[in-house]
Amino acid sequence: MRKVLAASAILAVAAGSAFATNGDNMIGVTPASEAMGGLGVGMPIGSIDSIFRNPAWMNTEKGFTVSFGGILFMPDVKGRVNMGGNDSGYVSSRANFFTVPEIGITNRINDKVVVGIAAYGVSGMGVDYRDKHQNLSNMHTTLQFMRIIPAISYQINPNLSVGVGIDLAWGSLDMGATLCTNIMNPATCWNAGGGQSSSYGIGAQIGIGYQMGDLTVGFNYQSPVSMKYKHVFDSNGNGSFEDLKLQQPQEVAVGIGYKVMPNLKVGLDLRWINWSDADGYKQFKWKDQTVIAVGGEYQVNPSLKLRAGYNYAKSPIRSYSGLSGGSNNIPNFAQSFPDYNVQWFNLIGFPAITEHHISLGGSYQFTKNFAVDLAYVHAFEKKVESSGQYCDQVNHCIPSTVGAKNAQNEVGIALRWSF
Repeated sequence: MRKVLAASAILAVAAGSAFATNGDNMIGVTPASEAMGGLGVGMPIGSIDSIFRNPAWMNTEKGFTVSFGGILFMPDVKGRVNMGGNDSGYVSSRANFFTVPEIGITNRINDKVVVGIAAYGVSGMGVDYRDKHQNLSNMHTTLQFMRIIPAISYQINPNLSVGVGIDLAWGSLDMGATLCTNIMNPATCWNAGGGQSSSYGIGAQIGIGYQMGDLTVGFNYQSPVSMKYKHVFDSNGNGSFEDLKLQQPQEVAVGIGYKVMPNLKVGLDLRWINWSDADGYKQFKWKDQTVIAVGGEYQVNPSLKLRAGYNYAKSPIRSYSGLSGGSNNIPNFAQSFPDYNVQWFNLIGFPAITEHHISLGGSYQFTKNFAVDLAYVHAFEKKVESSGQYCDQVNHCIPSTVGAKNAQNEVGIALRWSF
């Protein structure tokens, strides 16, 4: 236990930015999980992965494990706005390279109890259209969300274990754009961005793991985490920057794993993400997601494991036509936004629309105590477009189309020591 407490002081420095894939959530938080499509609920992938996906599986730990790693995230995001025939075409965002850290420690206390603590950059997104086409309004955004999770797992009997974790969350949000009271008069435009704002929140999770021979099943519930970012946006041009409530949603996940043969195991996880009831996301009309993750691991020899996976979830931001009117009261914003304006913010500022992901990776055990995990994930390009009337504050409305394209590549590596 002393090893865990001493090493946990390091975790405060692990923060980063991501451009995530299931909505604004990473499909996985360590290379081992990511290489298998984000698995970890229904079968143990590793004790460090389990802290986030299902803390019950920490009981697979035999001693003390520490892992340091990170992900290089390379999104290819494009935005388009056609206002009354003035078409920007698809313009590339400059925000195309991010780093996402992760660190985790687990330690077996006795035959029944394993404790752990981990820090992950788990959610985020960002675009940068400054000095691009005027229709993109100099939009630039950055959302970062990190969880530090102390967790404990208890072995009830040889087949059944339970785990709980406390999610200590840190988030940072920056929203900036050039908005206009009267879109016909440039003199009425203002810079709506209030700069970077950070916030803290707390949540919890509980997991259950059951193993019977070569079959494993698991369940995990993750509570919502409420955040309030202060003075981030001036929605009506009065010079006062408003707060934004943004709640990371609750998640419910189940999974199953099976050892097909001594050197091959496969798994399937299903996860429900409740965007439609989370503050901020529900006002921006995000839909709930059901995430399907499948993957497998093949033990080539005592040192080498190969992994592959697939992950799918329908975009929480959908295509619409004929958008107009509507009244969406964003928490703490000074004015409500019509439906089209909300979709404009989604697709230009926060285009979390990717759906299909494939992943590859593996691990190599260099010594009895040291191993390296690697992963590569590709998210295929997804396009979402919506049309309607873009309206300013004095009810000038212009027929408009807004669209986004998003494709992603990422490479992850983790160095793991076990004793």
